[in-house]
Amino acid sequence: MSSVTQNLLDIKNALPEHVTLIAVSKTKPNALLQEAYDAGQRDFGENYVQELTDKHAALPKDIHWHFIGHLQSNKVKYIAPFVHLIHGVDSLKLLQEINKQAQKNNRVIHCLLQIFIAQEETKFGLSFEECEELLNSEIFKQLNNVSINGFMAMASNTDDDTQIRKEFQSLKKFYEKMKVQHSQFSILSFGMSSDYNIAVEEGSTMVRIGSAIFGERDYSG
Repeated sequence: MSSVTQNLLDIKNALPEHVTLIAVSKTKPNALLQEAYDAGQRDFGENYVQELTDKHAALPKDIHWHFIGHLQSNKVKYIAPFVHLIHGVDSLKLLQEINKQAQKNNRVIHCLLQIFIAQEETKFGLSFEECEELLNSEIFKQLNNVSINGFMAMASNTDDDTQIRKEFQSLKKFYEKMKVQHSQFSILSFGMSSDYNIAVEEGSTMVRIGSAIFGERDYSG
């Protein structure tokens, strides 16, 4: 059994049934994705539009492709025909463009709003107030070709588990509050290779794991 298959099965067996595993496959060759696919993995996450469209063309058609990077409005059209879930929506402008491209493709595109919970300026996302404002806006209510299914976030890049836990807890609390008004919410996407165990304990329903499955990125080329 290959290390990718072994890593994948070990992680899947350790995750509760209600938690979806996204295999973060950015920069990884198609052969490794195929290996994960052959081991039963169907949800893959990519950060770059060009790489995502290339892999979609080359790999099995029943894969659920998740766009987990920072998406630019002018790139939405390339993934609109097939993307399963867009994780990092952080503005109404981007949501409007996704809605427009979804209309052109005669489909509803599922999205997560990215919430800023980290203590780092380098992370993207809406504040809780901005998120609430967006969800209550008249413009948002007229977007019929997008469906907001919940929230995505990244914790601070720190070894302080207590801080990470607090950040996840703040998002879970906000999610529960907003779910009362938005009954279609079902996804909390937080937790990566370094902190997914904490994330699951704090209510994550979707974890994005790359290096723990595929190994560290090879920078030697």
